[in-house]
Amino acid sequence: MNAQAPLTAQDSLAALMIAVSASDEDIRTAELVKITNIVNNLPVFSGYDPERLQTIGRTVFDLFDQEDGLDALFGLIRDALPQTLYETAYALSCDVAAADGSIASPELRMLEEIRYELELDRLHAAAIERGARARHMTLPTAL
Repeated sequence: MNAQAPLTAQDSLAALMIAVSASDEDIRTAELVKITNIVNNLPVFSGYDPERLQTIGRTVFDLFDQEDGLDALFGLIRDALPQTLYETAYALSCDVAAADGSIASPELRMLEEIRYELELDRLHAAAIERGARARHMTLPTAL
């Protein structure tokens, strides 16, 4: 990605999911599978080329390596993402964070930053988080 090619709304959603996954410096297979499934199956990604995920991933990693990269990432996302998709962006981010069965502290901080940057109401965010937790519950194992 370069300065002449801004993010699309779909790129922005993908970038947030990748950023959440990469926030703990350990991108897990379950998270990658979740991102792929979301891109391949949700209507908001209709017509999106999944091959762009590699480019978007490189952009996120490049920005993470810069001093103010996270701020730059959120600036790009806010420029491209309609406000009507802010809750969708947060929901997808929560699903990726919950995909591996645990949410590490860096992922929690990233979700908090997303809530702040997208100016999500705390009550709505809590409902989205609860939905993600419910979707990713596992059956208790017998002892």
